Amino acid sequence: NPTNTPVPVIPVAPAKRAVHFPNDIIFQDIVRRGDMEQIGRFMRARKVRVDTLFHSGMAALHEAVLTGNLEVVKLLVKYGADVHQRDEDGWTPLHMACSDGYPEIARYLLAMGASTEAENESGEKPADLIDPDCTELAKLFETGCM
Repeated sequence: NPTNTPVPVIPVAPAKRAVHFPNDIIFQDIVRRGDMEQIGRFMRARKVRVDTLFHSGMAALHEAVLTGNLEVVKLLVKYGADVHQRDEDGWTPLHMACSDGYPEIARYLLAMGASTEAENESGEKPADLIDPDCTELAKLFETGCM
């Protein structure tokens, strides 16, 4: 600039991200990954509701049960997740723990008051979904050690 006149500064708008993921989608992903720190951050910031049903038809607690991560299940319950919540097919988290063979999670959900009598839309109770080979789960229900 040979004349030393000030060059006008043109403000540049920040680049927009092409894809914006709603918080629910991000939250579903961090629950599936078992990222305890991020889950806590999301819950404390109230960025999501713990009872929201995702596009998968399940809530965060169902997703956590399906990953088999007991610590994430406990964390979500601590933040108010309802152990009785149903997914779009009427399954409770206990149905999923039984169906997928997670005795530790089933034991925890029972300790938190999960109903053994809840029926899904097909009329099945959680115990009806236990694989007979999963003896630890079967024992949990037959001995009534809830």
